[in-house]
Amino acid sequence: MGKILYFECNSGISGDMTVGALLDSGADKEVLVKALDSLGISGYHLHFGRTVKCGLDAYDFNVGLEEEHAHDHGHHNHSHHEHGHDCKHEHEHHHEHQQQHPHRNIHDIYAIIEKLQTSERVKDMAKKMFDIVAEAESRAHGIPVDEVHFHEVGAIDSIVDIVGTAICIDNLGIEEVVVSPLAEGFGTVRCQHGVIPVPVPATANIASAHGLKLRFTDNMGEMVTPTGAAIAAALKTKENLPATFRILRTGLGAGKKDFKQANVLRAMIIEDSTREENTGEQAEQMWVLEANIDDSNGEALGFVMELLLEAGAADVWYTPIYMKKNRPAYMMSLICREEDIYSLESIMFTQTTTIGLRRYPVSRTILSREKRIINTELGEAEVKICRRGQRTFFYPEYESIRKICRKNDLDYQTVYYTIREEAERIWKKN
Repeated sequence: MGKILYFECNSGISGDMTVGALLDSGADKEVLVKALDSLGISGYHLHFGRTVKCGLDAYDFNVGLEEEHAHDHGHHNHSHHEHGHDCKHEHEHHHEHQQQHPHRNIHDIYAIIEKLQTSERVKDMAKKMFDIVAEAESRAHGIPVDEVHFHEVGAIDSIVDIVGTAICIDNLGIEEVVVSPLAEGFGTVRCQHGVIPVPVPATANIASAHGLKLRFTDNMGEMVTPTGAAIAAALKTKENLPATFRILRTGLGAGKKDFKQANVLRAMIIEDSTREENTGEQAEQMWVLEANIDDSNGEALGFVMELLLEAGAADVWYTPIYMKKNRPAYMMSLICREEDIYSLESIMFTQTTTIGLRRYPVSRTILSREKRIINTELGEAEVKICRRGQRTFFYPEYESIRKICRKNDLDYQTVYYTIREEAERIWKKN
């Protein structure tokens, strides 16, 4: 397993706090500025600086709106975006010569993101975050997603924060993200339509739709912005940290308000140390989901198995059982990671007749493995190479065996052992 990013959200999360934390964790500022320049939007400038929160030195990142744009624009101008007075800033100014539009919908946002001179991964991440915000605003206002409009200044703010986050994540080489419960305040905030409760509806909708965990604090006001919640929802890939880990880098992104606790988002880049290098094994926490089914046919169960495997189940299997009244039945079982439980349970409830599921945690030990393409006398084949201690195992992949068998009219065992022996010979030679 590679690097894991952990967001510790003890003071909530917003877009500018996230970018600040990632820059403080080692993301390249010049890469960020160059990529944002390629968007071709104006009306803002970037603040990069340091500030102090409860005695802690933190990175202060802020999107400053040009004077003609700095009118009230609803709850997109969150409390996290208020300017502090204890900062030293560098300024990056951005201008464009094209006409600005007062509102942008999700398709306009997509068009802007497509201008990015970055990898497709960055664009996809940014689009996913905006999709999450648009869907949440759609529910909050009772309108179709296509009719959700991002007010111009709010759009500038969100575009820079969301795209900036995607750029920094890619620049840091992050693949796995764990997010702590999000600390939220209480009370109300004023938006362009009036006074609304905290968490604001869009934030609450994101938390609900994506399984984000919240916890309330005694701080007055908004601590989790819709942008921050969308970032957490889009980036989160794992529910829990490894049992043991090494911290490689730490970054603090400053919020603009002052609370009794340090108003910072802490980002930690960690490395899983659970793996024991001397054995080549890794312990992993998994979950088993089970359901007893006595009123589905075999075709339906076969289809469900396909869907579950496609949706992330590590394995799916059926066990013949007898249920009440001696009915022949099947127990559907699968093993999965915690972050996939909700989506897999949804498939099981939707695609089968079961009305109840069991789930329980289970530990598994997996061997370190890698896949390689090798050239054999029978043709090209993929081989999985696994290690345990000083021993190495070679397992030819089924699809390669199947392809060679059909092409050369050979039996399965002959092809399997020919590929395995060639893989062992190449391994020993190297």
